[in-house]
Amino acid sequence: MIVNWVATFFPALVQTLPQGADYVRILPEIVLSVFGMIVMVLEPLLDEEQSQKILGLIALVGTLAGLGATWFMAQSPGLAFWNMVQVDEFSVFFHVLVIAIATVVILISYEYMAVQRIRAGEYYALILFGVVGMALMSSAIELVLIFIALEISSISSYVLAGFRRHEAASAESSLKYFLLGSFATAFFLYGVALMFGATGSTNIDQISQTLQSGPIPLLAFVAVAFMFVGLGFKVGAAPFHSWTPDVYEGAPAPIVGLMSTAPKAAAFAVLLRIVFVIDVHAIFYVIWVAAALSMTLGNISAFLQNNVKRLLAYSSIAHAGYLLVAFAAAPGPGISAAMFYTAAYAAMNLGAFAVVSHFANAGERYVTLEDYEGLGRSSPLLAATLTIFLLSLIGIPMTGGFFAKFYVFNAAMKANLIWLTIIGVVNGGVGAYYYLRIIVRMYMRESRKEVPVMPVPFALRLALVACLVATIYLGIFPNSTLQYAQDSAQRLVWQSSFAPVSAEPGTAGTVVKIVKSGI
Repeated sequence: MIVNWVATFFPALVQTLPQGADYVRILPEIVLSVFGMIVMVLEPLLDEEQSQKILGLIALVGTLAGLGATWFMAQSPGLAFWNMVQVDEFSVFFHVLVIAIATVVILISYEYMAVQRIRAGEYYALILFGVVGMALMSSAIELVLIFIALEISSISSYVLAGFRRHEAASAESSLKYFLLGSFATAFFLYGVALMFGATGSTNIDQISQTLQSGPIPLLAFVAVAFMFVGLGFKVGAAPFHSWTPDVYEGAPAPIVGLMSTAPKAAAFAVLLRIVFVIDVHAIFYVIWVAAALSMTLGNISAFLQNNVKRLLAYSSIAHAGYLLVAFAAAPGPGISAAMFYTAAYAAMNLGAFAVVSHFANAGERYVTLEDYEGLGRSSPLLAATLTIFLLSLIGIPMTGGFFAKFYVFNAAMKANLIWLTIIGVVNGGVGAYYYLRIIVRMYMRESRKEVPVMPVPFALRLALVACLVATIYLGIFPNSTLQYAQDSAQRLVWQSSFAPVSAEPGTAGTVVKIVKSGI
């Protein structure tokens, strides 16, 4: 009815409207936005006790509906909205990943919000809106749209980081994240402006074609470097990592689990498109140095921490370094290894923060290593669950972390990055020490103070089971996920090397098979 009315009075406008398929290609973002608005509308109408359950349930249904919408989106690959959005295996992978992360975070938050006595309010809506930005980042191929999606994600994260309003550390966390994040965003936006000056376009495919058609101007290298600075901040890579430990320590534990996984996955998706699709190899040494610094500084700093949240914060910097090793490798194996690593890291790190959020109790009082002493006796199941996640973070076989690191270092070796691989392996040994230190305290130390351990509620059990299943599945049956990542990588490389902007997505299959052996 509305469309007919518009067609009657504004026929010229209707002629310029995208086809219905365009809206299918952003269907997950539409669904998540609708549920986020429903949460915001209902929040003033509910009392505090009702809002915890009802709004959380609506948000949970919204993420599940978002996953269903992603399936519908995957059935309609191609370009949308005047070549600003591209739906392919690559974008579908990251859509599923970030929405699944949000689903688990909402399950974790059920108990956390009640224990911490924080009114749900806009909490769940901000999670949904943040995921809209993260999902859009993975499918956007227009730099200005990527910037807008990045801002949607960032603004939600800034507010969520300060949601423990009664804690000064949380306010500091939010303010520090906002101020430093604004600088990082400015770097990214300036890089976009420079890229437009160098190529005359902000569309990634058109930029790729322009750069491949002749000598690459110096301004393009500077532009990619600026964009790398902005995205390097978002993923917490050194030397742009200084905000990470303070923000993670003050933010609510479930939100730390979200910030350490979903925004990083989305930012890495953008980096993959920019670095490999634009195909500017001059920043190889920048990536090399950032990877080495992130692994080394992250692991050494984590080695010195006594607060578990700060320890895992520095650990996330180190894992960003491992991911950057994949970026430094050749496009084919490097892309697929990075995609597999983001999935495995999301499962194990989110699971670890789920345990931390439950064990911390009201006010997050119990977050030091000393508090975890004797947990193996007081709560064997909780300790065993955390142990599996920590072993996966180390990279022990039969866990997703093992194959994640194996594929990354394998890609680096194939690209002849011997020294970077050596640095990564040595740092893996350092990381094993501080992860094992937590396990030793849980099982081999007697508790020196009384730490209450509450029963694990049903929603948190679902979240922990989901993370455990994903971690073990990726450690025992990695082939299907890796194969999907490899197919996505081949498609991405093919698009940048062979496909014109207007190419039909269905024509890629035969060419992908031809170049598969070379990748």
